[in-house]
Amino acid sequence: MKKVIVIAGPTASGKTSFSIQLAHLLHTEIISGDSIQVYKGMDIGSGKVKEEEKEGVRHHLIDILSPKESYTVADFQKQARGLIDTSDQPMIICGGTGLYLKSCLYDYAFEEETEEGGIDPQLEARSAEELYAMLKEADPVQAEKIHPHNVRRVLRSLTIYQRTGKRQSDIESKQKHEMVYDAFIAGCTMPRDILYDRINQRVEQMFSQGLEQEVERLLDEGVTFADPAMKGIGYKEWKGYFAGNMSLSKVKEEIQKHSRQFAKRQYTWLNHQMPVHWFDVRNEQEKMLKEIMEWSRK
Repeated sequence: MKKVIVIAGPTASGKTSFSIQLAHLLHTEIISGDSIQVYKGMDIGSGKVKEEEKEGVRHHLIDILSPKESYTVADFQKQARGLIDTSDQPMIICGGTGLYLKSCLYDYAFEEETEEGGIDPQLEARSAEELYAMLKEADPVQAEKIHPHNVRRVLRSLTIYQRTGKRQSDIESKQKHEMVYDAFIAGCTMPRDILYDRINQRVEQMFSQGLEQEVERLLDEGVTFADPAMKGIGYKEWKGYFAGNMSLSKVKEEIQKHSRQFAKRQYTWLNHQMPVHWFDVRNEQEKMLKEIMEWSRK
């Protein structure tokens, strides 16, 4: 069974620098597990690793698509597994998109007809409330797992049902939920108040680096807030500002708030979904590096 190392954890927890340090020790490469960093030109808001920060380590699945293109969990699974399966060294996946990580590591099966065909345009024309009501009728078990405002997930579940005649909940219940790789999952953590302070500071840095100008350029290039790429935190909050009914300070406040909320959800999700080896990035990095190196030699 192929070995894979995952560096997980909430936003602003130090995953990037730790993964690069580990990549040097293992002489290996890094796969980005971020759903927004796949898009070209979406650099500041996604916290994309800069070229000089990579320290010569090759990174995959960054800057591979236009913001107008769609990218699914199935796309990530296929591409990430392809990279892992053809590598001579244990690859490192660094990222915080939980479903991406799980789809790659576990026996997570997708209905090909759905992924290749895309979302039904007639469904996309409906409101979030209508879509969720349809899902509750078609697949009540799956509806319980999805927030009514998570339109992308609702659309995907409905499309699976329409195109295959199978409920997504039934498909998932037949999976064994077993890992397909020998994976070591290292989770970056720190006290909540310190993490939240780091998140707030990080958003301040994004603004000083030109996040407003980045979003304005994307809009000038034809990207809209309806595009999947603009649904990420750091981008979706700008809609009201560019519509003329939200202040710049309010945008910053919303990004900070949503980032903190997302960090909390990431902790909860990882704790419930994966066997994570948590370590405090402030004082336990050397210990964790040693553990991973020992595991990699087994």
